[in-house]
Amino acid sequence: MDKMNHSSAEAEAETIEPLRYLSTSVFVSGSKGEAAAIETELLRDYRFGQQQLIEIWGQACALAITKEYEPTIYHPKRSSHSLHQDFTVQCEKMDIPFLSYLPTEVQLINDAYNLVIDAMMGPEADCANIKEPYSGILVTLKQIKIPIASVDVPSGWDVEERSQDGINPEVLISLTAPKKCATSFTGKHFLAGRFLPYDIQKKYELNLPDFPGTDCLVEL
Repeated sequence: MDKMNHSSAEAEAETIEPLRYLSTSVFVSGSKGEAAAIETELLRDYRFGQQQLIEIWGQACALAITKEYEPTIYHPKRSSHSLHQDFTVQCEKMDIPFLSYLPTEVQLINDAYNLVIDAMMGPEADCANIKEPYSGILVTLKQIKIPIASVDVPSGWDVEERSQDGINPEVLISLTAPKKCATSFTGKHFLAGRFLPYDIQKKYELNLPDFPGTDCLVEL
């Protein structure tokens, strides 16, 4: 009996497909890359709200950060810029620390902070045409010595592959499913994708790993 169970377990393990890494070069319905198509279906077909997705991803990112680093809540003075001011107010309501600007002095950042969370550029960013203020911030991030944790795609990386012009984070938190560039990431890698409906996971053959207990993220 034990031998039969052992053989069955081995056969099941052999049929497990590898985790899928999403690519923007693969188009769905002739119009969108996989990551964008999945988000569209979540909003349109499964009635997720945009703010709801942001909160789900934000919670997972916060948990991943606290697994690796000592959390310290810091709320800077509000910027006079209306967009920054509105965003800072929202972050304060959710108890999320947010800097309305990034100091350009590298040593100042190294001395004043223990960690930088990089969520500056997303999967759709054109890394070959980065404009100000992002290009200047990227230069600063590449010089700092404190740890960096990147959300979804490290800033300066192409979604398809790692870029030598990008930053080098210690931690990467992939949202929904990892992007293709993450195959070359060598640091601590977390995935926030437990919320995905089974039908979407099956349709896009994501082959997500099991999430431990009630956790909303898993270390890859």
